[in-house]
Amino acid sequence: MNTSESSTETGDDAPAAEPPPHRGWRRWAMDTRPLRIPAYRRLWSSTIVTSVGSQLTAVAVPKQIYDITHSSAWVGYASLAGLVPMVLFALWGGAVADTVDRRKLLLWTNIGIAVTSLLFWAQAATKLDSVVVLMVLLALQQAFFGLNAPARNASIARLVPAAELPAANALSSTVMQTGLVAGPLLAGVLIPVIGLPELYLIDALALCVTVWAVFRLPALPPLGDAPTRRAGVREIAEGFRYISRHKVLLLSFLADIVAMVFGMPRALFPQLAAQTYHAWGEGLALGVLFAGIPVGAVLGGLFSGAFSRARRHGWMVIGAVVAWGAAIACFGLSGNLWLALAFLAAAGVADMVSMVFRGAILLSAATDEMRGRMQGVFTVVVAGGPRLADVLHGTAGAVFGPRGAVAGGGVLVVVLMLALAAAVPALRRYRI
Repeated sequence: MNTSESSTETGDDAPAAEPPPHRGWRRWAMDTRPLRIPAYRRLWSSTIVTSVGSQLTAVAVPKQIYDITHSSAWVGYASLAGLVPMVLFALWGGAVADTVDRRKLLLWTNIGIAVTSLLFWAQAATKLDSVVVLMVLLALQQAFFGLNAPARNASIARLVPAAELPAANALSSTVMQTGLVAGPLLAGVLIPVIGLPELYLIDALALCVTVWAVFRLPALPPLGDAPTRRAGVREIAEGFRYISRHKVLLLSFLADIVAMVFGMPRALFPQLAAQTYHAWGEGLALGVLFAGIPVGAVLGGLFSGAFSRARRHGWMVIGAVVAWGAAIACFGLSGNLWLALAFLAAAGVADMVSMVFRGAILLSAATDEMRGRMQGVFTVVVAGGPRLADVLHGTAGAVFGPRGAVAGGGVLVVVLMLALAAAVPALRRYRI
């Protein structure tokens, strides 16, 4: 898709873009132009609070399940209980987001997520100690999240101009990655002090900020003369047909699948901490390994001004995925913990670049009436890829050893991404 095509397809009610404000060394700093738009600023500001709050619940649920069962297997079953409804409702939620006022959908789903957080608090405060209740609540919460995420992501293109979509994605992704670092650390500090029930309560209160921010958004109904439809199987199927007809969208999804399935080695972190990096202390090593990629992603976001104004979005995705694979391969070959951290951080920077431009492609290359469904598929790919990677890397690690599996996976990412880019030129040619 060329420049003119993407411009016409995103001709909705987003405000006009402002010229880049900085030159010289300040061009490297995060591009904050989208924050000048009040609606986007409110939505982004609420994310600062809820990205940390959601991680408190993400830590509290497996901790409570393990305390009840003393079984890591049950923790895994709970993860599956949350994944299935999230996948199903994300696909359906994407279709719903294309047929209704997205602001109203965001409002009601955020209220639903907040209510489930209150129910988490209630069961913990009353010491119900029921794994079944916890899994049901987790499934309900993830169903609401599946409905919420496509509408939230699709709304960004209605709030900011097309030229600022990479900057908006960088701002949002940086906040989310910061939450991945700060949330678990804060949970670890707070659990011995205030206990698990209060973590759930803090998350519920944080979600009230999001509800208020969404309430203040402008109405986001379907644009123009879009026909009134019901969100059903036909609409979901049409979303997949739309992807198959637009190669740049298909390749953006394939790029993420390649990077995450073959190049996300987190399932091997415990074994690497125990066997390869035990000299630095197994606990320290495990914490460093899990923090490495999010820390790099945050750093990439803080300096996203260096790439957020790029126009060749396809090449940025290709380069980012290749860099991710190379960094992961080098991580697999490194025997020093701090060198490993450096490679993981480099992979995190590459992942941030990939997220920014894949998100921008999905918002700019799809028409508004299809954006919700595209974001529904995006949510499924982002959530499902790392889980498939856990199975693949765990199996490969048992056969080839953890370092061999990690290094081989990274090399495979580089080879597959270059092969995709060479075989299908649509992604290479895409620009805005």
